[in-house]
Amino acid sequence: MVEHLKTKPKARDRNGVQVIARAAEILRALEGSNGMSLGQLAGRVSLPKSTVQRITNALDSENFVVSASPGGRLRLGPALVRIAHSIRFPIADTARPYLRELSEKTGETVDLAILDGEKAVFVEQIPGSHRLRAVSAIGVSFPLHCTANGKAMLAALDAEELSRMKKRMILTAFTENSIRSWEKLEQEILRIREAGLAYDREEHSMGISAIGTAIIGFEGEIAAITIPTPTVRFAKKEPELAKALKLCRDAVDRILGGRRQ
Repeated sequence: MVEHLKTKPKARDRNGVQVIARAAEILRALEGSNGMSLGQLAGRVSLPKSTVQRITNALDSENFVVSASPGGRLRLGPALVRIAHSIRFPIADTARPYLRELSEKTGETVDLAILDGEKAVFVEQIPGSHRLRAVSAIGVSFPLHCTANGKAMLAALDAEELSRMKKRMILTAFTENSIRSWEKLEQEILRIREAGLAYDREEHSMGISAIGTAIIGFEGEIAAITIPTPTVRFAKKEPELAKALKLCRDAVDRILGGRRQ
């Protein structure tokens, strides 16, 4: 009986985490939609319709989802808008004009990501002007070891922080070019620190290459500016992108007080 009581809270915790993850998946599935039926939503997230209905009922009670039509089609609700308006990243507010200028100068998409544990999270994006361009979405997270923003931020960590990160990170292979060992990753981090620039040469997604550099925020938070580019253009434009990115970084650094590690 005692053993049963010891394990029961852990099971509840796991169930609670699973419900939160499923709710988040449902909200992401509704993003950009004018409305989806329960059946459509269940198919999109690969969950039983009864499970989706139970979760959406809870989300509806908090106005995170609402009915888009009398037929019961669901869409994202107004409570999310209120939360979204309350989210501010000072480093993004400071960097935004310079990111926009960098995008206009290069014609490419420019991203700003922040370090969040063992992942990079996009907090700002300026889409490029080319018809063929690399575009992701704000709020999406990416691994650190095989992306330009991730590697730039790893290179900005001190030895103690990097050692802690080494214990937690899993070097998953996303493409045949992904770094799979800490020995190689540490060698690359040294090169990034010397050059001030990090590269992703189809390490996370085939067909996409990127160049990035780290910046340090007012409160010591680590972020990275990156220019993701279709690989077919990257090699030819690499010197131009590197020069423009360094100028952008230096301009942002001056505003942030030049806090480089």
